[in-house]
Amino acid sequence: MAVETENATATADGSDTILKARTDKREYRRIVLKNSLEVLLISDPETDKCAASMNVSVGSFSDPDGLEGLAHFLEHMLFYASEKFPEEHGLFKYVNEHGGSSNAYTSTEHTNYHFDINTDSFDDALDRFAQFFIKPLMSADATMREIKAVDSENKKNLLTDSRRMRQLQKHLSREDHPYHKFSTGNMDTLCVQPEAKGIDIRIELIKFYDEHYSANIMHLVVYGKENLDKTQGLVEELFQEIRNTDKSIPRFPGQPCTLDHLQVLVKAVPIRQGHELTVSWPVTPSIHHYEEAPCRYIGRLIGHEGEGSLFHALKMRGWATSLYAGEAGCTTEYSFFNVSINLTDAGHENIQDIVGLLFRQIKLLQLSGVSQWIFDELSAICEAKFHYQAKIHPMSYAKSISLKMKMYPTKHWLVGSSLPSKFNPATVEKVLDELSPNNVRIFWKSNKFEGQTDKVEPWYNTAYSLEKITKFTIQEWVQSAPDENLHLPTPNVFIPTDFSVKDFDDKDIFPVLLRKTSFSRLWYKPDTKFFKPKAYVKMDFNCPIALSSPDAAVLSTIFVWLLVDYLNEYAYYAQVAGIDYGLSLSNNGFELSLVGFNHKLRILLEAVIEKIANFEVKPDRFSVIKETVKKAYRNYKFRQPYHQAMSYCSMVLQDHSWPWTEKLDALSCLEAEDLANFVPMLLSRTFVECYIAGNVEKSEAESMVKHIEDVLFNDTKPICRPLYPSQFLTSRVAELGTGMKYFYHQEGSNPSDENSALVHYIQVHQDEFSMNIKLQLFKLIAKQATFHQLRTVEQLGYITSLSQRNDSGVYGVQFFIQSSVKGPGHIDSRVESLLKDLESKLYKMSDEEFKSNVTALIDMKLDKPKNLSEESQFYWGEIQKGTLKFNRKDAEVAALRELKKKELIDFFDEYIKFGAPKKKSLSVCVYGNQHLKEMSSDKEKVVTPSIEIEDIVGFRKSQPLYGSLKGCTAS
Repeated sequence: MAVETENATATADGSDTILKARTDKREYRRIVLKNSLEVLLISDPETDKCAASMNVSVGSFSDPDGLEGLAHFLEHMLFYASEKFPEEHGLFKYVNEHGGSSNAYTSTEHTNYHFDINTDSFDDALDRFAQFFIKPLMSADATMREIKAVDSENKKNLLTDSRRMRQLQKHLSREDHPYHKFSTGNMDTLCVQPEAKGIDIRIELIKFYDEHYSANIMHLVVYGKENLDKTQGLVEELFQEIRNTDKSIPRFPGQPCTLDHLQVLVKAVPIRQGHELTVSWPVTPSIHHYEEAPCRYIGRLIGHEGEGSLFHALKMRGWATSLYAGEAGCTTEYSFFNVSINLTDAGHENIQDIVGLLFRQIKLLQLSGVSQWIFDELSAICEAKFHYQAKIHPMSYAKSISLKMKMYPTKHWLVGSSLPSKFNPATVEKVLDELSPNNVRIFWKSNKFEGQTDKVEPWYNTAYSLEKITKFTIQEWVQSAPDENLHLPTPNVFIPTDFSVKDFDDKDIFPVLLRKTSFSRLWYKPDTKFFKPKAYVKMDFNCPIALSSPDAAVLSTIFVWLLVDYLNEYAYYAQVAGIDYGLSLSNNGFELSLVGFNHKLRILLEAVIEKIANFEVKPDRFSVIKETVKKAYRNYKFRQPYHQAMSYCSMVLQDHSWPWTEKLDALSCLEAEDLANFVPMLLSRTFVECYIAGNVEKSEAESMVKHIEDVLFNDTKPICRPLYPSQFLTSRVAELGTGMKYFYHQEGSNPSDENSALVHYIQVHQDEFSMNIKLQLFKLIAKQATFHQLRTVEQLGYITSLSQRNDSGVYGVQFFIQSSVKGPGHIDSRVESLLKDLESKLYKMSDEEFKSNVTALIDMKLDKPKNLSEESQFYWGEIQKGTLKFNRKDAEVAALRELKKKELIDFFDEYIKFGAPKKKSLSVCVYGNQHLKEMSSDKEKVVTPSIEIEDIVGFRKSQPLYGSLKGCTAS
């Protein structure tokens, strides 16, 4: 029996009922079980997935001294197995076989466990989930395997700059505060050191669980399809046996930084190219004043990007490429307010002026006072976003709410801090006063500090130096900083005021071709499902020369980045008000995206088109963007090894793709004049592929596209002319030889990275429904077995996965594994061995198991899109690939219902298994520094009918290409 129940309401009536969005049709109920477990039940009759999330109010801050990472290790072990369900990773296996996924994470003061699954399997999955918290197994034989998994996870992170800088900030704090700790754990902290001290880590693990895991400090969210009463009965039955030992939520009072840790300037050496400045202050945590939103108010003003803002001033001087301001690293006891600025080379040389301008901006805010109209504007924007928010996946939703249950009163479990509603200048002024030179910490990272530092952070080996700075030094920087006309932002004209939802007469199930000319093609789909005042607009500008050479690809990149740069001050207001916009390269040219409230979306669209039509190259901005692009290319070498391997795989397969090294080389020779000459040629022949969906009438959609044609094509001296039929671009994919196995061996591009990686790719077929579903079904069956064998049993690496691959409609599967313990050659042999095991698994599969897997895949395919963006991305993908199979899901479900087990086995025997007659495979091996010596011997092992690829581009040119699925776009 639950001892308390409480339902949700859609109105803010001052009661303690749960406030929900006006457009939210789901039902909510708070209950408290007899063991004091607090639960939020969610009923969503429309959902295709059910989910649950358990948040436990204990995290890495509770790690015992000398056992860093124990809470994280417990998260791994708890998810492992239970006495009732002793199969290793049983929940992971079960949810994967029934269309779902599961995961967990450990934070400083909480640990979160979550999963989702097809609706008809939810009850059994929830039972498995509950047992983690009732009688977890934590078996002795699994202990070392999961320590290795934690160690592999840590090694994956060692060369990640964001983690390195975060740990450095923690390192430079009070040693007696848990903020100072290393939270992930590794082999040394969880095995070597404990063994040396005679400590049994498993005993410590169980002790930690017994001491900290209690029902009264847990918060559970259950997202189901059934009514609340039925879900409540299930939850009471499954979760009431969790022990309640009446623990208190651990508290860690006090600030992590004393005066010794303030007024410091820290110079650090990053892994990647570039310079970044982070100015940080300890401040009063906003959680205590979340409805007054002091940090959000201040962050909105310091982080503003319009004219008169700090960022605009820095950008115009060529000193910065981005700026973020806001609260970070917060608990109920302490918080930091950070301003992070990505610097150009010139910005790096003018750091004192930048810090001076930042403090001048803070002084401006202090002198201006807290403005009612700015707060009201912030409140209006937040209210619109909350009440018209799109549905997200149940697991993500449950996960976010379970954390809020710990932090907020019941009324605001769904809202959290997303609805600032109380104007209180004193609260904002208090935080503003805390942003002073007296308690500032400045972290400045740059490769230019290499060889100039004298200290090393112990966990990530980050080189750094530290010097004290006084408030008088900063005052000098403020006084000497250049004069800039810093001022408050102007009112935001993009804030929507019309939230009406249109009633469409035509209920088109799929997009329709609404308009076609020699200049453009418009696909249109009204919103008949989600009923939100939002639109989704995609426009692909097909420009044949955009990616025709490395030089063209680089110039196209700079063109797009400059467009974004020129639009920033104006478009920033739209993005703040709920219209996400983006410009990026596409396979055919460049692509414009506009997604959000439809009320004023067209205003932004017309501004973007106007900027394209009147594009000019500003030499000063060209130099900044060129520098930024150059650093981006140079940083490719620091990508995770498995990302490098996947990139090489794409290079082998995809026609007209250029290596980053060639693009970097091309960039070095390009100047502003080259871009000025290139852009008119780029745009001279263009075709615009359009998709407009959502709360938009047909006439509005047609009018948008006609406006583009009028501006770009129909002027007396048109910027663009239509493409010739022969110019329409198609994406072609190299066809691997039947019965052949190809290898590509390459040294990892970062010599400091000890991790190696393998991508084992099997190419199967070109888009066809009956083949698609066999490949998808094989992947579903093999995915969990791959993870279990290669990661859990053999412990090859934390990153271990099997996924489907789709290159322009050419389908295959890829195994990818990143490892610090074994080289790619050994891992590839283990994948081949796994395929032999999968052969046995398929042959022995019962009819019942086969039907269960088919049903799970059907359920996954029938999973309806949660929001307009998700639906539109699917349809836009069909348009982009040229397949136009808008009924793909229904057609593949129909094929699945007819599929026989023998057909799946025949498919596996023919295309997938070791020695299959029609098998086409490619193994891309990337060698980290500790496995590099194995590369030559691995190459020698390549025997006929295997082929070693020495030159990717040469190989690709020698291979036949699959026919394009796209054909002529304008036909």
